[in-house]
Amino acid sequence: MSEKWNPVEGESSKKRVCYFFDSDIGGFHYGPGHPMKPTRIRMCHSLVMNYGLYKRMEIFRAKPATKREMTQFHSDEYIDFLSRITPSNMSSYVKEQYKYNVGDDCPVFDGMFEYCSISAGGSMEGAARLSRDKCDIAVNWAGGLHHAKKSEASGFCYVNDIVLGILELLRYHPRVLYIDIDVHHGDGVEEAFYTTDRVMTCSFHKYGEYFPGTGELRDVGISKGKYYALNFPLRDGITDENYQSVFEPVIRQVMETYDPSAVVLQCGTDSLSGDKLGCFNLSMRGHANCVKFVKSFNKPLLMVGGGGYTMRNVSRAWAFETGLATGVELLPDIPMNEYYEYFGPTYELDVKPSNMEDMNTQGYLDRVRNILSENLRHQGGPPSVQMQDIPRMPIDEVVEDANADEDLIPPNERRPQRLLDSRRQADGELSDSDDEGEGGRRDHTSHREAGSVNGNGTGSGRKFRGATGINLGSVNATHGAGPSGHTTVPLVITGTTSDEPSGMDVDQGAVQDSNASSRSGEPADLNGMAVDETPPAGAGTSS
Repeated sequence: MSEKWNPVEGESSKKRVCYFFDSDIGGFHYGPGHPMKPTRIRMCHSLVMNYGLYKRMEIFRAKPATKREMTQFHSDEYIDFLSRITPSNMSSYVKEQYKYNVGDDCPVFDGMFEYCSISAGGSMEGAARLSRDKCDIAVNWAGGLHHAKKSEASGFCYVNDIVLGILELLRYHPRVLYIDIDVHHGDGVEEAFYTTDRVMTCSFHKYGEYFPGTGELRDVGISKGKYYALNFPLRDGITDENYQSVFEPVIRQVMETYDPSAVVLQCGTDSLSGDKLGCFNLSMRGHANCVKFVKSFNKPLLMVGGGGYTMRNVSRAWAFETGLATGVELLPDIPMNEYYEYFGPTYELDVKPSNMEDMNTQGYLDRVRNILSENLRHQGGPPSVQMQDIPRMPIDEVVEDANADEDLIPPNERRPQRLLDSRRQADGELSDSDDEGEGGRRDHTSHREAGSVNGNGTGSGRKFRGATGINLGSVNATHGAGPSGHTTVPLVITGTTSDEPSGMDVDQGAVQDSNASSRSGEPADLNGMAVDETPPAGAGTSS
């Protein structure tokens, strides 16, 4: 197949990229009318494979995160609740749903806990491979669920895979930088590390009568973490030029001042122009410029997904940014793939800005940037961390030779046709319009039986009604810190299943199974801060 990309100018050396994808992710469905559609990750993967990027990176299916791994950050009771509740028994957990903010914007749907396990597993294993120098960049587009709290779901997020990935990085790295370019504030990650200097959080987001209502300029962290939380509140309609004019100087100063040994970049695409829930005016290239700039610092980099509710634009941007991670720019003409008709009428890999007005004046951007620059000067250089032995886990010995049991896998082993048939796409599942639910179109897709349409609804049957408030009185953990607020996965060759379009040029050896997990079940030592301790509550809360 002819190449469908051009090398990125100025790339000094090729990066080793690990890309995580689980073919099951496209079968989950939040419910009819809900803006979050996991199918977008499968659409992105289809573009990645048909552009031939599998030739330039290793592709893995991560082991789903276990309950024990999730409780490194989340409370035992909350994770136990997520693992037990289903659409069929949710009527027995009314009190718990209210307590954990599950329902409405975070509905109970079929396979919800499996979905969370896949998301968290990819981020944790990506972090583990970075720490052990098995790759330079790890990509998990199923991750990036930055709103989830210790004991509460929020903003379509149930389990915070980012916090779990950072905790894995902290086992090996003294300082980790988290950068968030989602249109919403990364409140869950900021809150988790609000009192430590081991992690610096930096979020560029819309602020002002907008979910989650946190992320004010004055939120800088407390105690040992003071000045290690950075928030850049933005207004509607910011353009590529203005975004670049603040993103690059701030991140450059953060790199010089904090000197992180690893970086996590949340690439939420609801900051793109035309997003259903967003209000920014970034083009695909303007968004991708952030990836290119962060990559230029040559730090171990974990790239995760996040928001993004216009699916054709989400998949375009993440495919393009996957190419940048491998050192190439994808050509504009979209190759044939199973979702080809969805990219009409232009069939081009581009998201163009609109003519919406930019409410961010130059004076406002300069003033905020100067305040953040002053806050960074208060740090006084990168914080030091006392050296200690990295705790050895039994799984570490397995990871050092991840292919030890490779010869034990039958080379001609095939998955039964019954399993492949159960993953077929249901008609209408790709609805990306506001009229879903009209004219009798109801998508009650089950991730186990994707071909069935159940009249009584295997999904939650709930309509999305926007963000709901948090009831502080019903949650064990406090919220809004700051002034404003077990089994091994069988080998799966994802690039050669019947889910992929026929005739697609896929190297059968390109996809590997990450059977041996490199993740630790031990929480990281954050200089005396217990991971499950929530910072003192402030006046503001998510709304």
